[in-house]
Parts: sequence; C-alpha cells; structure tokens
Amino acid sequence: MRDESLVVKTEERLLGSVARGEPGAVKACLDQYGSLVWSLALRRTASREEAEDAVQEIFVDIWRSAERYDPAKSSEAGFVALIARRRLIDRSRKASRRPILTQLPDGLQAGSDDHEALERRVEASQLLEMVNELPEKQRDFIHLAIVTGLSHTQIAERTDTPLGTVKSNIRRGLAEIRRQVTGSASRDQTAGAS
Repeated sequence: MRDESLVVKTEERLLGSVARGEPGAVKACLDQYGSLVWSLALRRTASREEAEDAVQEIFVDIWRSAERYDPAKSSEAGFVALIARRRLIDRSRKASRRPILTQLPDGLQAGSDDHEALERRVEASQLLEMVNELPEKQRDFIHLAIVTGLSHTQIAERTDTPLGTVKSNIRRGLAEIRRQVTGSASRDQTAGAS
C-alpha cells in the first residue's frame, strides 16, 4: 500500500522542479501528466495530428506557467488540466475564425487583374457620371471631399460655406448616388431573372 501523503508531496514538487529547471523535471512532468493532457486533447480536437500539436502547445504553456502553481489553490493535476482546457478552448476559437478554403474545380480560373482593373474603371466612370448629374453644390462638395481629400471643415473654410450646409449637401449627394446605384443594381437583377 502506498503512502498518499508521499504521493501528494511528490506531485506538488514536480511543477516546482519544472519551474526551477531541474534536470529530469520536464520528463517527469511528461510522464506524470502526459496521458491526462493527451486524453483531453483527443476529446477536443478533430484529428490525431491536431491533438499532437495541441499537446505540445499545452506542455509549453505548463512549463512557462509552472512557477505560478500554488498548491494551496489546487492540485498539480488540476493546474495542468486547467491549462490544457484553456489552450484547447483557445485553439478551438482560433479554428472557428479561420475561413474555410475550397479548391477551385479543374479548368476554372480566377479573373485576371486586367479584367478587374477594367471593371473598376467602368464603375468609376459610371459613378463620375452620376456625380456630374448632381446639383452644382453637391457635386462640388463631393469632388472636394473625395478627389482632393479635404475634410468637411476644410471644405467649409475653402468655400466660405457653413459646415452644416457642407455636410448636408455631401450627405444628400451621396444618398442620391446610392439610390441610383441600388436602383440600377435591382433593375439589372430583375432583367437577368426574366
């Protein structure tokens, strides 16, 4: 029969030994908690390879955090399990934020840069025509804001116009352009459906 107090003392010293960098402490930690960490990783990852990567990350975290272990707050196994769970949750969250990439079918190619540049020029010229059709103040204020990059305050100062007037003219002009764009887009979709 083994003495439980001896086991507790041995376990409590293990993370302290790791924190102090004592020889053999890392191997002893792996031997003691490897199966615990491995079982947690297998349950929370999609593949054996991911579990292996997770176990490595977890033990790196354990080695970095070993000096923070406080036997008054938890057992070493509890401390190790807590670090493992946190790391696995972090990995899971990171994986859920990753975009899902799919392979394009053979023979299908993405559009060329020349085609995209041509589309942008056509769209820009259509927007310029819409801006040119706006009332003079709206057109001039939008031109100063977008083409020259002036702020609303700078436009007001340059044109000796109240700031509120500048803002409302720009807002009305952009609203009209948006209405035209969304109107033409819905007309295009309707024409394509018939």
